[in-house]
Amino acid sequence: MANILVTGGAGYVGSVLVPSLLAKGHHVTVFDTFWFWTDEQHYAQTVGITGNKNLRLVKGDLRHVKDIDTALTGCDTVIHLACISNDPSSELNAVFTHAVNYTGSVQLIDAAKAARVRRFIYASSSSVYGVKKELNVTEDLLLEPLTQYSRLKIEIEHYLLHRLDENFCGVVLRPSTVCGYSPRQRFDVIVNILTHSALTKGKIIVLGGEQLRPNIHMKDMVRAYEALVDAPISKINRKVYNVGDENKTVLEIAQIVKEVVGNVVMEVMPTNDPRSYHVCSDKIRNELGFELQHTIRESIVELRDAMKNGTISHLNDDRWFNVKMMKSLMQK
Repeated sequence: MANILVTGGAGYVGSVLVPSLLAKGHHVTVFDTFWFWTDEQHYAQTVGITGNKNLRLVKGDLRHVKDIDTALTGCDTVIHLACISNDPSSELNAVFTHAVNYTGSVQLIDAAKAARVRRFIYASSSSVYGVKKELNVTEDLLLEPLTQYSRLKIEIEHYLLHRLDENFCGVVLRPSTVCGYSPRQRFDVIVNILTHSALTKGKIIVLGGEQLRPNIHMKDMVRAYEALVDAPISKINRKVYNVGDENKTVLEIAQIVKEVVGNVVMEVMPTNDPRSYHVCSDKIRNELGFELQHTIRESIVELRDAMKNGTISHLNDDRWFNVKMMKSLMQK
């Protein structure tokens, strides 16, 4: 079993990944600011891991090297999820975003190498590709980022790959947009946005519609990280993998939401967001045997049920929208 540091372990993906890693017997350190929780115990209780003897919670900030060193103690594997996530949040304050997403990540990579971490898994993003006309967007295509968020993802990819060697091994994962339920829910990613709107307003506004949006179900996202924890390190060292190739247009996603929720009005409007790409995940499928097991439709059904039965409460709470929370934090 590994001793795994999950940065951003209290975030959207981390809040599902950490309990799964613990259930498999791994020792897990969660390193997070816990901005989206009352405190560390609120997080642990909500995600169902209170009292787990293999769990360590470290409240800290990537901008502080001492916090990073504390979190790395005893860890041989790092899954680096933490960042100011999504374009609107990243654009609120360019200096702050650079300090966290770039400088903080560089400090983490350097500290992990110094601490003799064996395996470093970096969560990049499929948004690094920008707008692509190719039928299949593969890992070797030119990267054309459109935002600071995706530009910094590329810079950290390059920095990590430059620092890797035979003793400090690592891999870059470029996930598609994650969708579905999490205890630290997000309603600011495309599938979740449309589902939330359908259930709270009875209306879906489709911006554009023809743009292709690759998505990955939360459960498959967790499985992908676990596959990289389990894979022979020599097999994945210095590799870059796309993951999540359920490619659908925004209009197709909206139509699935309408089918699942029912009794929803749909309106199509123009958009100034040109991002469109058809992600190909053949590489991780062929090299690691990783296949998707879940679908966009499943994530919509799970969200619908969670919103209707009260598993997700206060549906318009700022906690579920990154940019709203970040604005509030910056004011403080």
